[in-house]
Amino acid sequence: MKSPFRSLACHLAVCLQITVSSAGAQQYPFQDPRLTAEQRIDNLLSMLTLDEKIRCLSSNTNVPRLGIRGTRHVEGLHGLARVGPSNWGQQDPVTTTIFPQAIGLAESWDPELLKRVGEIEGYEARFMFQSEKYRKGGLIIRAPNADIGRDPRWGRTEECYGEDAWFNGTMVVAFVKGLQGDHPTYWQTASLMKHFLANSNEDGRTSSSSNFDARLFREYYSLPFRMGVVDGGSRAFMTAYNAYNGIPCIVHPVLKDVTIKEWKQDGIICTDGGAFTQLVTEHRYCPDSSVAAAACLRAGITEFLDRYQGGVAAALSRHLITESTIDSALRGNFRVIIKLGLLDPPELVPYSAIGVRDSMEPWLSERHKTAAREVTQKTIVLLKNSTQLLPLDRTKVKSIAVIGSLADEVRLDWYSGTPPYAVTPLAGIRARVGENVTVQYARDNADGAAVQIARKAEVAIVCVGNHPICIGSPWGECSTPSDGREAVDRKSIILEQEELIKEVYQANPNTIVVLISSFPFAINWTQDHVPSIVHMTHSSQELGNALADALYGDVNPGGRLVQSWPKSTKQLPAIMDYDIRNGRTYMYITEDPLYPFGFGLSYTTFSYSNLRFSSPRLKPDGEIIVSVDVRNTGRLAGDEVVQMYIQHHGSGVERPNRELRGFRRITLKPDESMAVDIPLQAQMLAFWDENARRFVVETGSILVMVGSSSADIRAQKTLDVVE
Repeated sequence: MKSPFRSLACHLAVCLQITVSSAGAQQYPFQDPRLTAEQRIDNLLSMLTLDEKIRCLSSNTNVPRLGIRGTRHVEGLHGLARVGPSNWGQQDPVTTTIFPQAIGLAESWDPELLKRVGEIEGYEARFMFQSEKYRKGGLIIRAPNADIGRDPRWGRTEECYGEDAWFNGTMVVAFVKGLQGDHPTYWQTASLMKHFLANSNEDGRTSSSSNFDARLFREYYSLPFRMGVVDGGSRAFMTAYNAYNGIPCIVHPVLKDVTIKEWKQDGIICTDGGAFTQLVTEHRYCPDSSVAAAACLRAGITEFLDRYQGGVAAALSRHLITESTIDSALRGNFRVIIKLGLLDPPELVPYSAIGVRDSMEPWLSERHKTAAREVTQKTIVLLKNSTQLLPLDRTKVKSIAVIGSLADEVRLDWYSGTPPYAVTPLAGIRARVGENVTVQYARDNADGAAVQIARKAEVAIVCVGNHPICIGSPWGECSTPSDGREAVDRKSIILEQEELIKEVYQANPNTIVVLISSFPFAINWTQDHVPSIVHMTHSSQELGNALADALYGDVNPGGRLVQSWPKSTKQLPAIMDYDIRNGRTYMYITEDPLYPFGFGLSYTTFSYSNLRFSSPRLKPDGEIIVSVDVRNTGRLAGDEVVQMYIQHHGSGVERPNRELRGFRRITLKPDESMAVDIPLQAQMLAFWDENARRFVVETGSILVMVGSSSADIRAQKTLDVVE
């Protein structure tokens, strides 16, 4: 063992007579919060044995000999996941507050909402970690997923925030800040983003390569991660299974060259589960585990999520790495531990009382239940309402048929936790209408059940969608072609249950389709025929209540899509084509989709006028305010998402057709108007100059467009960018 008195930090702290709270008297300098983080880590590393150091290259940084209780990782894409469908080896049923899937949270177009979800999730993680009743879980949360949903066939589309990199980054920043909290010194929990980099295919992911140029790396695929680190303050991320331009992401030079040196990422960089072994077995990039271990540690990996200890030990014995190589990796892990306050006296850490002074489980509180309902309400997207069938009037509609495989079920996804309760669409509708309205239910049309109740009802509500864990299918397979999940991409985007919709519609033209799905679907027939369509995502414990609120107009749907919904797979390039310029996303699409990026309707209408800039010119290092007046021109209060896109005129380099660069969700009463201000920074217009190896803001003119979606521009005006 190294001497504990080697560093200056040790000598300073030996003279200090500091007493910590219930933990007892301070024994070691690394427990002294008055020292810098680096001094504390110097001391801690000097006290660890080599075996302890190797064990700390994992998601378990406990060192019992020194009284260190570290923290494990937990999942948390839309609520703390403790014993959900994935189980993850847990046997004890612990419930937590569960919100809509991540793609649904994004459809709120409300960063403050995502921050609120992160705050609640982080609080519940602290409670479970610190409560004497539980003492489980961890404070490093594997969320958000900063990958981009560039193709709706991607099996993990449900985990991301859509197809636009800047929008994703904005939502990532909000969720990171919610998880970590606002305290200047300590974090509530640590946000560990997934999966760096360009991980949006599941089939073959353990050996495939995502290939694209430096501009797409900088401007698209890495942008949400950069924003999460630089703007959000995340200091942890997980590397992807796949390779990027032929080099596995787990050992790619960009880990050090870009994320560490440029972005100043100085915390945890971990492998995905099994990825270390796959360097040898799948990618065949390294001949054996010792070379693989050395390559990972030299590249910047600080934590392994599979069996690595033998490989690290062999790398040491073969002199492929030294003990100092391990020390360098561990510094990042311990920086995160310090930010979480796990080495400090509890009275200094503002989050240390959670679960200690309060004994009531937060997921049972009215505050968290109410939050789940309000969040779910804001994620609902109205796709069609051609005959104004919605909102329903309880005083007039006296009989309803509720039909479909999702009508009396709330489906959890692979990374979902288990909610304390779950309100199905059927239960939510029945609770909303009371005893004066007849509500009948049929799961399907077996023996003509669905058609029979649809004919008798004034309104038929059909709840259909995918199964997020491909129930009944083995790992890596989905028996239904349009289903997908981790490890399996979708083979189709056609909704198989559209046949049920046709049968019900023929029996009752007053049909409302509620599509509860993790992905876009090519529901062309439904769009052409059914008068009203609503989209939601899975898993929210308040799904049924929020749906009923929207169907009956207690809330006006204001969600917007975060992906282009194609009419068929013929509109999509090959799934392994990572060059989005080849007709992918709203930025480069060449044909009209079924629903465009940013699309969503309302029970009311809005007008736009008086588009203006705070200055007629924008300097390359400056910022202006783009303003537009928006008025509610309908009869009901409602939410509008004002979206700002830019288009480059006469650019010397290739640019997208249009790019989202600002948005704001607002609520207006009938005939109410609001001046909506959206900031536009010149740096948001920059492109990556491959020759200069830096971002460059071109001078010239750009077209600023504002509207209700990427395809519904209501006002536009030219802005000059000048020196």
